[in-house]
Amino acid sequence: MIRLRPVVAALPPVLSVVLCAVVGIASPTGAGVSEVDHRSAPVTAPAITAAADVTTTTASPTAPTTTTISLDGVTVRLPADGRQVVTVNHTSGHSARITLWQRDAGEWHVLARSRDGRIGYGGLVAARLRKQATGATPLGTFRLLSAFGRHPQAAAWKLPYRQIARGDYWVEDNGSAYYNRYRNKAEGGFRWWLPLSDPNSSERLLDYPTQYEYSVVIGFNYDNPVRHRGAGIFLHVNGPGATAGCVAGPRWWIRRAMAALDPTLQPVIAIGR
Repeated sequence: MIRLRPVVAALPPVLSVVLCAVVGIASPTGAGVSEVDHRSAPVTAPAITAAADVTTTTASPTAPTTTTISLDGVTVRLPADGRQVVTVNHTSGHSARITLWQRDAGEWHVLARSRDGRIGYGGLVAARLRKQATGATPLGTFRLLSAFGRHPQAAAWKLPYRQIARGDYWVEDNGSAYYNRYRNKAEGGFRWWLPLSDPNSSERLLDYPTQYEYSVVIGFNYDNPVRHRGAGIFLHVNGPGATAGCVAGPRWWIRRAMAALDPTLQPVIAIGR
């Protein structure tokens, strides 16, 4: 989620809505990289390059349907037959190295990597301990579920996709049956009219055209969501600084990920230290 404020330290405690884009903290690496206009031909995945920073896969003793591997020093709980991973390796401050991986012919390869990834202004926290409105990014491995953004769906995009329309929100109303879901205000079921200062306000997606130009839904707190733990954790385009709980990357990198992610490959994102 996104709630822009000029000074992070001055955020009032009543802002318990999950924030997920830039909150105005300066990034040590600067703004996102400029690149080809979105009206150009759909982005295709780059040539696959062999990866050197992969450890041997080992069986997970606690989850027989997953395996535990390490990619770029990040622990990944890989679903059975999973072949796509985004790793988020925290480097310093609110910066991270983000890498898109794919396994082909039994080997893991790098499809895209950027050192200009961002995490939340509240740092990193264990997923089960996260609280709404803390600006923290949850640690762990989560499914990449679907995507949304400002443009019509491109032929190359394989994830379920929704183009943002007037009245579309991400529900953060803790009293709603649709908590942590994409919903239009015309459908009802949440208090979309609440002001940003209210702990149960929801996020109007059109208010953030830069960050949500391209966005992928991270499956944190999505199945059987726990109220007040947080909603609207996405992988989206960089703004001018740290996020408020999401993972962000340069526009070119997010576009490349959108073109490569394939639900048949069971993509996940692994966030580590």
